[in-house]
Amino acid sequence: MCTFDVFEMQVESLLSHPMRPLRILCLLLVLCQGLLWARGALAQQAAAATATRPVMTLRVVGGLAGISQYTKLEEPFWSHELERLSAGKYRANIVPFDRAGLPGADMLRFLQLGVVPFGTVLMSSLVGTFPQYAAPDLVGLNPDMPTLRTHLAAFRPYLERALREEQGIEALAIYVYPAQMLFCKKPIASLSDLKGWRVRVSSVGQADFVEALGAEPVHTAFAQLVPRFEAGALDCAITGTLSGNTIGLPELTTHLYALPLNWGMAIFGANQAAWQALPMDLQDLLRRELPKLEAAVWAESERDTAQGLVCNSGKPGCVVGRPGKMRIVPASAADTVRSREIFTSAVLPRWLQRCGPQCAQVWSQTIGRVSGLAAHSP
Repeated sequence: MCTFDVFEMQVESLLSHPMRPLRILCLLLVLCQGLLWARGALAQQAAAATATRPVMTLRVVGGLAGISQYTKLEEPFWSHELERLSAGKYRANIVPFDRAGLPGADMLRFLQLGVVPFGTVLMSSLVGTFPQYAAPDLVGLNPDMPTLRTHLAAFRPYLERALREEQGIEALAIYVYPAQMLFCKKPIASLSDLKGWRVRVSSVGQADFVEALGAEPVHTAFAQLVPRFEAGALDCAITGTLSGNTIGLPELTTHLYALPLNWGMAIFGANQAAWQALPMDLQDLLRRELPKLEAAVWAESERDTAQGLVCNSGKPGCVVGRPGKMRIVPASAADTVRSREIFTSAVLPRWLQRCGPQCAQVWSQTIGRVSGLAAHSP
């Protein structure tokens, strides 16, 4: 077979031969052409061998459909980037969890059983069944994203260890959606105005907060928000600033109260057996790349929170949403204090009641340690 070593020997032999320079040049060109042909044949053989090798395809259940975190980040990563990063060795099929035909409230159980090998679990869906895992996103705890980051950093080591040891789930990333705020079809100036109103909630924790204000919580799926408003069944809804814009809430509501109640956090995890069955190079790739995806999701959430406020009000600078005509009502300092008081007097105690005595210790060793908020077992 023709190689560079053989080629070099042939060149030296020709250069020392008493032959006309033009003939030597022609022979050198022929040798070069032969070498290139041989290399091309080897490359074709390698490509054919790779083409016959089966490509591993992962099955992934992602986040909410239609939300920019999914459409701009999650879906492209799994559908395209994974194959590119692995040079074609690995692929993935991803479907949003609200279109997967599986109850979102049972996603943790599906992961545990391996029915879903890789999936996304909303923390809010765990408040009733596994409340100990939902502590970082309790309603009224995080008035801004820096506070949320601090509380998650304190809680994350416990969360990852508990999911692995208690549920057989490997936590690979933690995502966050834009700030959850109040869209109302009536004028609202403070939290006190909610008394007696029907307010859409998506979790038990949000219901605890709304009830403490004297309002009526109405559990409503995100996909049912518009029909419920159109039917007159809701006065307000707690949802993300940009996601509410995406489904057209500025056409059905007039006021947006800009107080983050919670953030809609989600755990992306893998069934432990499915994770351990992956080739080591794929595990290493995901361990390296998923933190980058997580960071991108958090940055997108922060941008979307701001974009939601700009777009819903119709101010200049709306890029990703639809300009509306809502009035953005800034949260008062008094309501920020009241939100924290409701958290300590209602949300946290009810979380402890559902969670059990051991959760008081978990709280004090994690979020309570950095927040200064004490939790006492009921």
